[in-house]
Amino acid sequence: MTRLQPRLPSPLHGLDDERFTRHGVRLLLKRDDLIHPDLPGNKWRKLAPNLRAAAGRPVLTFGGAYSNHLRATAAAGRLLGFDTIGVVRGDELAHRPLNPSLARCVADGMRLHFIDRSTYRHKSEPHVLAALLATAGLDPQQVHVVPEGGSNSLAVQGCTELGAELREVADVVSVACGTGGTLAGLAAGLAPGQRAIGVPVLKGGFLTAEVERLQRETFGERTGEWRLEGRFHCGGYARTTPELDAFAEDFERRHGLPLERHYVAKLLYALKTLTEEGVFPNGTRLVAVITGRPWEAAQPASSR
Repeated sequence: MTRLQPRLPSPLHGLDDERFTRHGVRLLLKRDDLIHPDLPGNKWRKLAPNLRAAAGRPVLTFGGAYSNHLRATAAAGRLLGFDTIGVVRGDELAHRPLNPSLARCVADGMRLHFIDRSTYRHKSEPHVLAALLATAGLDPQQVHVVPEGGSNSLAVQGCTELGAELREVADVVSVACGTGGTLAGLAAGLAPGQRAIGVPVLKGGFLTAEVERLQRETFGERTGEWRLEGRFHCGGYARTTPELDAFAEDFERRHGLPLERHYVAKLLYALKTLTEEGVFPNGTRLVAVITGRPWEAAQPASSR
């Protein structure tokens, strides 16, 4: 993995924004989106240990039609020379033109298998997974399976490094959450007295149990001081509101930083709101983890 030359530790940039400073809060951006042009943000941190475990074997993983995780896995396969198979939620997509995200996966060499949404919900059950591997013509002993979003114990261990990089510079660290693996590892990697806040981008209220499960599976117990702020999903994954769009556009004008809407914009909007509500004491060093870039900005120049 080192031959891909990741930028680690990722840069940490202070941000002068009066919406935070007038409340005595210092906002810093942890630019994990700059770790690698093809595997930015938490995708690198979660995928790298899984790819080391795969040791060149084909990697099968899961995602929706616009999955950042599928794109990153396909890019890693192209760069490191191993086969990738993406199981995509929604069999109706098999008969439609590929969207730009899935087209990028195919261009990077990923084989796509579309399955119905009911089966997808049971994808981790052994008999369903065995059927998927058989359909893909794969020997279960010769393939490394990575769950949706890349969140497993290996990924959680990889994300502890994010917490370790922030031990001396933050009081509170916040990250947007999809499947919970990044928060599980981040919180475990922080020092005593530091806090982590996760901002779920999906509705449903299931994520606390999932983060706890990942931590117990990885460390044997719930660990670190962390909590979730579930008010900012804006209706669910890939959903926005006029308020969120206005905030993101204003943020981009103020700071010249394009915001990825599904995760990063929701995170920063949540932190602004929490700051205005007085959640953070005067003098708080508040770090926002920037886990990805907008799709256009994230594409390699050769693919645009």
